[in-house]
Amino acid sequence: MSIRHFISQLVPDKYYLQYLYKKRTGKVLNLKNPKTFNEKLQWLKLYDRNPLYTIMVDKYEVKKYISESIGDQYVIPNYGVWSCFEDIEFDKLPNQFVLKCTHDSGGIIICTDKTRFDIKKAKLILDNSIKTNYYKLGREWPYKNVKPRIIAELYLEDKSTNDLRDYKFFAFNGSVKAMFIATERQNEDKPTAFDFYDREFKHLDIRHGHPNAEIPPKKPVNYEKMCELSEKLSIGIPHVRVDFYEVNGKIYFGEMTFSHHGGLLPFDPEKWDEVFGNWIELPQRACK
Repeated sequence: MSIRHFISQLVPDKYYLQYLYKKRTGKVLNLKNPKTFNEKLQWLKLYDRNPLYTIMVDKYEVKKYISESIGDQYVIPNYGVWSCFEDIEFDKLPNQFVLKCTHDSGGIIICTDKTRFDIKKAKLILDNSIKTNYYKLGREWPYKNVKPRIIAELYLEDKSTNDLRDYKFFAFNGSVKAMFIATERQNEDKPTAFDFYDREFKHLDIRHGHPNAEIPPKKPVNYEKMCELSEKLSIGIPHVRVDFYEVNGKIYFGEMTFSHHGGLLPFDPEKWDEVFGNWIELPQRACK
């Protein structure tokens, strides 16, 4: 067990976040009067603990929620859900599929040809993911009570781009203020690119964890509809990032995230940390 993991098991949320924030950003976390986006995300981790958030971040349970909230036409179909890798019924899965854990970020396996599927590598990745306590890593409270499981779902690929572009909308209590498009996610020869846009789809001078694409991606056909759905899903929530895919002209829901990059990654240019922070109106404290 690493020192960080050992410490994370013992230290209360508030003090651990103060330590982690300083370590990642080089700044002292201001919880009494948070101003920036990253500061306010730490505040929300501690004091905005709506039980519904647990369902929203659970990659299995959220599908029922999305179906009831905006319609089942936006839900990626499942092939199955299992408690451990050994229980997966590979013989019943199609030639192409996606495996992912319900409770974390990054525990994902994409199979485009089952005859060439590296089952040992997949087991190694998913066994590690399912044992990871994602809440303890960054104290993102919504993940605390999510049951760790593995789901298999429909493989998606857009024919026009030969890619699965991820459209991620920053929504603030029913209002989308910005979004970014993740491209090159399935291209091993290039880094994943993030390109940020405002609500009117004007490209923004932001780099946040990834470079911009060499050629900025075009506005998706269903952009306005995805904004509308993001706004509907975010009503009553100080901030949530709502992700969608556009595949062959059809919209699919991806996930909901309450702490983009854990609120621990500096913006470049730095001014955007404060701009995004101004869009969050913090609620009354729900807990001590």
